[in-house]
Amino acid sequence: MKALSINNQNQELKEIEINMAANTVYSFFNSILIDELESIKEHTIYTDANALAEKKSPYFIGEQLVLGDALIVGRQEFNDIDTQISKEELATLINTDVNEFYKKVLKLFSESDINLYRTFEIQKSGEKIPLNAEWVLYTFNIADERTKEYFITELSKVLDAKESVQDYVEKMAQLAMNAAS
Repeated sequence: MKALSINNQNQELKEIEINMAANTVYSFFNSILIDELESIKEHTIYTDANALAEKKSPYFIGEQLVLGDALIVGRQEFNDIDTQISKEELATLINTDVNEFYKKVLKLFSESDINLYRTFEIQKSGEKIPLNAEWVLYTFNIADERTKEYFITELSKVLDAKESVQDYVEKMAQLAMNAAS
């Protein structure tokens, strides 16, 4: 099967052939903790869930924050298929320019057991809305500088107090959603 891979150390983008089996993705990352991202239409981006704890470099594929190596395959319904996006097209979506806010927060997050992509629910007008830590980062990144500093300062306090980073992120998600009303 045709797939694309991104090497996090040198940002090399390669077209590779893989034999998709039950353990292929786990073998590719040499890990059993894998995140599946679906930000490219009809594709799945597989990443190593340990990349945050291992402080791997962040980058974007489109607006999707990615850490560490990535494996991109096509997706049709529930099946992995040959990638449909070309190497050249994918290259135009990769952006390694990650600002200081993201870098500081990711460094702090790496000291916790939070997963950027695991969803949680918050309430808005009686409706449950699924969000994740990546959404919270994106939302606070577009805020003013004072709000960004507040986010980082309070996150540092949570870590120093050995409190739950996940609870803090959920609280910040709720505040951001309330502010958007």
